[in-house]
Amino acid sequence: MKEECNALVVSRLVQSEMSTWSEMDTDAQLIGWAIAGDSEAFAQLVRRHQGPVYAYLARRAGSPAAEDLLADVWMAAFRSRASFDARWDSARPWLFGIARNGLQKHWARLHREVSGEGEVSDPWPEVDDRLAASVIVGNLSAALNALSREQREVLLLVAWEELTPTEIALVLGIPASTVRSHLHRARRSLLGDATPLAAAETSHYCKET
Repeated sequence: MKEECNALVVSRLVQSEMSTWSEMDTDAQLIGWAIAGDSEAFAQLVRRHQGPVYAYLARRAGSPAAEDLLADVWMAAFRSRASFDARWDSARPWLFGIARNGLQKHWARLHREVSGEGEVSDPWPEVDDRLAASVIVGNLSAALNALSREQREVLLLVAWEELTPTEIALVLGIPASTVRSHLHRARRSLLGDATPLAAAETSHYCKET
């Protein structure tokens, strides 16, 4: 009976300790506590990254679709939380990777509805239309359209999402050296474009060598 009592006290202390998270806690710590059963820790992770993940989805799929896709991201993240690599303090690249998988499925579904085929097409023309109406105009829009799909994706992850090449490698599942190669080629193509996006790309490219 005494041993059972001690076990209960220890269990409650652990739960109490897990629940006393703060803004200083890393995402890896929050996910670790979520794996151990602290649902509030995962809720904190959602609150911490909901804005950036939603923005990532909305820029690529539009606001209406982004709402549903965001919910799918959190459900997938919760189900696969044990697969998170705790060597990373930030969960943002991991979450963007999950979001990207959701986007690929979304685009494939749309493509099937239109053509009856399952091949995933590059959604850039639709993204380009939205950007032209809001942020990117003129020569830069044409320059981005001329980049390869891989170069555009890497460039926008740097400029929009403020990820480093190492983080982008995790999102895309490719070597960091390949990311840097795509980024270097995109940078060369856009060099000379005096625009906020080009400036942001150069700035974040220099964050990590």
